[in-house]
Parts: sequence; structure tokens; C-alpha cells
Amino acid sequence: MSLDGKLTVVADHPGGLGLGIGREFARNGRTVIITSRNKSNLKKVCNLIDKNCYGFQLNVSKKRSLVKFIENISKDFSNIDILINNAGFPLEWKIWLKNVHDISEVEFMNIIQVDLIGSFRVTREIIKLIMKKRSRVIINIPPTPAISGHICGSPYSIAKAEFGRLTKHIALEYGQYNIRSYSVALGDVYTNTMDRSPSRNELVKAKNENKMKILVNQKKVLKLLFPLPEKIFLSQLEILLFLMG
Repeated sequence: MSLDGKLTVVADHPGGLGLGIGREFARNGRTVIITSRNKSNLKKVCNLIDKNCYGFQLNVSKKRSLVKFIENISKDFSNIDILINNAGFPLEWKIWLKNVHDISEVEFMNIIQVDLIGSFRVTREIIKLIMKKRSRVIINIPPTPAISGHICGSPYSIAKAEFGRLTKHIALEYGQYNIRSYSVALGDVYTNTMDRSPSRNELVKAKNENKMKILVNQKKVLKLLFPLPEKIFLSQLEILLFLMG
């Protein structure tokens, strides 16, 4: 599967890793659709990426927003080749640092609505569009705490933990259509969103959370992520990459 001219949808969160993914794919000649809840961010982000980048407003937690998004991209584009599920509830340190017994049901459900239910909705609707096209790729991006657990941040980890199961179901149910599914479990990746951390102490704490005591360079992550859609279709159910954490 050559990626020349292939249309890549990066679902939600245009800052941080989402921005880096969009840049990497566009830099290599791919057409990129980037989405965001915040319409005012889209033009700025697209200008930062490339002329082959298009921005669409999408709030994955709202059904009407998703219906409108699907209608718009179906009208403007004939094919979708790659879906990258990067949707995520904004990191709120006051929630992240809480233990399970301190987390309210509202805080928990707000994160579940975006990270789990929203991502499922996007995947479901995109699959409907690509089933007849053949040779398509879906990449889910959970964090490593979703696999290993963590000392805090349970709502985020629980929501993203289901990405692994979603990846397996896509592979088993839609392999017959040559739709491949990957989970890429990232460690602590340094992105521009970390610059907005409340203090330098928070960055140091994040760095020391993993065994290697580092924050991974985003460029190294992108070099590993970008070739995935070109991989030859094999019989594996999924490929899990644990990067530096």
C-alpha cells in the first residue's frame, strides 16, 4: 500500500502529537484532514501543517457534530485511506492527580464520553465509508498507562484501555475487507502541550514516572508511526508498540 496521495484523517486534538502526525503525513505527500472541537484552531493548525491539510470541526462526544462531519467529508472527498484515532479529553491535572476514591462520576463520564465513546463513534462511521474501498488502515493511540495501569489518572487509563479491544475487533471483523488495525501505545512523549503544564515540577514528575526517566522526542515517535500504513498485510490481530515507557 503506497501512501502517495492517500487521505489521512487525524481525529481530534490538533495540538501536540496530533499536530506532529499531521505534519509528518503531509510532509510526505499525503492529504490530511485534521479535526478539532474548536473551530478557531483549525485554520491556524492547517497553516502550520501544509497546503494539503483541511480542517473540519468535530466534537466526538456530540452525535450531531459527528453526523455533520461525516456528511462534509463524504461530499468533499471520495476516499478515506487512514484513520488515526487521537481524540482525547484535555489533560486536567486536578483530575489526573486524583485517586479513584476522589474522582466524581461527572469527571469520570466526561472523559469516557470523549476518549472511549467518542472514538468508538468515529471509528464506526468511518468503517461504514471504507468497507467497500478495501486496503484501509485504522490506528488507535492509547497511552501506556492504559496497558500497565498507573498510580493516578484512572479515568484516562480506563477509557483508553478499551482501544486494545477495539483494535482486535476491527481486525477480526473487517480483515476480510483488508482493513488493518493497529494500537500504538505511547509512553511519555514531549509535545508542545506539555509547555502549558502548570509548572516545571510537573514535567519533571512526568519524566520520572517511566523506568527510563525520559520524555520521548516526538520526532522519534513519528518516524515509527508513519510507516505503519505501508506495512504488508499479515495475519496478526494487532501490533502494539511500547515506545520508551
